[in-house]
Amino acid sequence: MLVLGIESSCDETGVALYDTERGLLAHHLHTQMAMHAEYGGVVPELASRDHIRRVVPLTQGCLKEAGVGYADIDAVAFTQGPGLGGALLAGSGFANALAFAIGKPVIPIHHLEGHLLSPLLADDKPEFPFVALLVSGGHTQFMAVRGIGDYTLLGESVDDAAGEAFDKTAKLLGLPYPGGAKLSELAKLGTPDAFTFPRPMLHSHDLQMSFSGLKTAVLTAVEKVRAETGSDEIPEQTRNDICRAFQDAVVDVLAAKAKKALLDTGFRTLVVAGGVGANWKLRDEFSRLTVKMPSEKGKPKPQEEKINVYFPPMAYCTDNGAMIAFAGAMRLAERQAVGAFNVKPRWPLSDIVKQG
Repeated sequence: MLVLGIESSCDETGVALYDTERGLLAHHLHTQMAMHAEYGGVVPELASRDHIRRVVPLTQGCLKEAGVGYADIDAVAFTQGPGLGGALLAGSGFANALAFAIGKPVIPIHHLEGHLLSPLLADDKPEFPFVALLVSGGHTQFMAVRGIGDYTLLGESVDDAAGEAFDKTAKLLGLPYPGGAKLSELAKLGTPDAFTFPRPMLHSHDLQMSFSGLKTAVLTAVEKVRAETGSDEIPEQTRNDICRAFQDAVVDVLAAKAKKALLDTGFRTLVVAGGVGANWKLRDEFSRLTVKMPSEKGKPKPQEEKINVYFPPMAYCTDNGAMIAFAGAMRLAERQAVGAFNVKPRWPLSDIVKQG
């Protein structure tokens, strides 16, 4: 089965073709980053218009690369939500119109499910069950994944998502939009422990997280530096040190919560998906993750156990059509294709997961 995937939830237009027998055939992506940089953030109306301009050429490019035509498509999957209303409508409108024209089913996909399943696009892919950490600009959540559509929410951020905290902190430091990736690069140049920031909810005994207080701690440090130097400009090395301390704090919290999620579920596999999954520090820390699992009765004391950790390929960490096409193919295989033109900008995750 050949599935066309359309992603248009925010500021990236992604189109891809996934074949259930041959795998990913084509994947094209256009980012609006340069357009929105002038305004210091995403402008929804501009995003919507750009999706409309880009989706047809991107689709034609995918078809040409894969050597197939519209008639070869078995279903069209699109991101139904969550996201920007106008941006979602651009993708939904095209997907539904195309599906109607070629007489094929349309499959609405939850954006987070696309991210959740994206590591399965890699050659080295995880097997069910696993704990998934969805960590992006809009969401930071731990989920128990037992199969396609069998997801249990374990815990999430109660305020800012990790990616959102990265971007807001970068803005505090005067870094250009989008600042999260730049902050991560500057953190490589920072001196460890030059600054120490709090690890919010590190010992909360649950899987809830909070990052807004960490952002406030950075603001306090920045204001102190400015008062000491008598200048609004932050010295370059001091800025790098703050970036390092902030990133270390976020990753420490995520690593501690990941260990707890693995202990709570008893799973030995962890999947990390979403834009922050591309962060070098997070990948380095998680690749060495060990957990002391409880020993069974009558057996020796538990030893630190190496956890199998999987990341999606770097190209699929940010929003993309490949993850939507793949999720659509999995839904189609389980006969879960349902036509839908409407979009869900604030689609609660509880609509597709079991509450833990």
